Amino acid sequence: MGFYQKHIVPRFTAFVMGAKPITKQREKVVPLAEGRILEIGMGAGHNLPFYDPSKVEKVWGLEPDPGIRKYAMPKAEAVPFDVEFLDLPGEEIPLEDKSVDTVLTTFTMCSIPGVHDALLGMRRVLKPGGRMIFCEHGTAPDEGVRKWQDRVNPIWRGISGGCNVNRNIPKLIDDAGFKVENMENMYLPGTPKFAGYNFWGSATAR
Repeated sequence: MGFYQKHIVPRFTAFVMGAKPITKQREKVVPLAEGRILEIGMGAGHNLPFYDPSKVEKVWGLEPDPGIRKYAMPKAEAVPFDVEFLDLPGEEIPLEDKSVDTVLTTFTMCSIPGVHDALLGMRRVLKPGGRMIFCEHGTAPDEGVRKWQDRVNPIWRGISGGCNVNRNIPKLIDDAGFKVENMENMYLPGTPKFAGYNFWGSATAR
């Protein structure tokens, strides 16, 4: 791992993921999580303050990057529920089948190399009746914006630690065997359109 990936990307990611429009989205979705929760891509721990402690039994935070995980540790120590870090990538969820009540993924599907395998793993660990709560950015509905996403993506992926701006989030969720219960979508205000089209909602395993 080079100097840029080791030292610059974690700081860049922690800063961008704490932006106000993204924080507003976290406020919408994170309190919906309940029970035994698996958070995919915990990053710098930006979601931790928004969990409803009265609904949380435990949170597993899957985050393979030690450079950004260090930002999450103080936040994990400050919350009144158990947080256990899992330092493996999203494709390798080290939990038993049907062992969690909620899977939470926020601004994470964009950067998992094997995102389909990761989603299959999320479905595997969900209990019957459990929910995946998601908030992700991806491919835009406007043709002009999509063209820019495709042009910019190789450069953006290189400078942002593997983030892709043009993934089709609804299709990825459907292809992995989830059924979307509800979903909203819009361009987030205050963000560049090529990276700011957001999908959020919940899904259950089919």
